Amino acid sequence: MAILVVAAHDGKTVRANVSSAVAAATQMGSDVHVLVAGSNAGEAAKSAAAIAGVAMVLQAEDAAYANWLAEDIAPLVVKLAPNYSHIVMAADSVGKNIAPRVAALLDVAQISEAIQVVSPDTFVRPIYAGNAMATVQSSDKIKVVTIRPTNFKAGAGGGTAAVEQIGGAGAAGLSSFVGAELSKSERPELTSAKIVVSGGRGLASGENFKMLEALADKLGAGLGASRAAVDAGYVPNDYQVGQTGKVVAPDLYIAIGISGAIQHLAGMKDSKTIVAINKDEEAPIFQVADYGIVGDLFQIVPELTAAVEKK
Repeated sequence: MAILVVAAHDGKTVRANVSSAVAAATQMGSDVHVLVAGSNAGEAAKSAAAIAGVAMVLQAEDAAYANWLAEDIAPLVVKLAPNYSHIVMAADSVGKNIAPRVAALLDVAQISEAIQVVSPDTFVRPIYAGNAMATVQSSDKIKVVTIRPTNFKAGAGGGTAAVEQIGGAGAAGLSSFVGAELSKSERPELTSAKIVVSGGRGLASGENFKMLEALADKLGAGLGASRAAVDAGYVPNDYQVGQTGKVVAPDLYIAIGISGAIQHLAGMKDSKTIVAINKDEEAPIFQVADYGIVGDLFQIVPELTAAVEKK
């Protein structure tokens, strides 16, 4: 049977992690369909059709899908589910909201944050904050799987899948959209940034994060933070990297003033190169770092920024 990837989008293009979800889906089977639900989502459907490996795009047009309320999207997915062996989503804010509802309505066990597809019914997923890997096998007729996008190489473009229009079921009436407050930044989005500069409690205040902003701007990097820094009010929640924040795997991750609690390591230890700056030489972050600098960050970071600027 075919595999259905549920694609989040902004009305114009599907999210970058949809390509990673398609890449994971192609390891489960060869016939991959993508669901693009929304209002005036024609351009988003075309962007999904251009992903290599996609055989068909289902475009569900309904005003009820305009704001991606899980209470409205989940019944649509469940209605389509009997035609598919797998329902696949990226493990982002949208996938983590919709997939559990779909699994509950189908009365199946969800497989969360898969990092490897062993076979169509067997997957590897992290447990204990990434300190152990569990290999799980599902006997459910329909498998609901969320995948970590950072562990699957995004598919190339150049696809030419057909787009099929399907009807929407309308609003379920369980919730309504009130509003959204979206943070805007000229810096790269954390989960897609090639370089990430993150700060922790060692920065001592939100004002001191301006040092990191200067370094991030010079490197063209995304700006992140540990949960300790977020909880202390230094930076907004959307900066948080870790088990309860965003999972990143950039080419370069620079951890500044971050001790390296297990929850933070779970969100960044798959980075290709990790640089840590901390005054405590016993800090756990140095156990995963490729390069470590023991010293005063308030001296080292300005010097590093100046060196980058010279380059």
